Amino acid sequence: MTTVTQMKCACETCLCIVNPDAGAVEKNGQYFCSEACANGHVDSKGCGHSGCGC
Repeated sequence: MTTVTQMKCACETCLCIVNPDAGAVEKNGQYFCSEACANGHVDSKGCGHSGCGC
């Protein structure tokens, strides 16, 4: 059995890598790097992580 420890943020334009077991924001079975990404950027443009232009 393989356990996924890192994956790309589920936000299409985001470049961040998330850990589903530590720090990722889970919404509807998907994992995001921030609340902004998880909410579809309704309140903010980007995720706030340096180097990411989502």
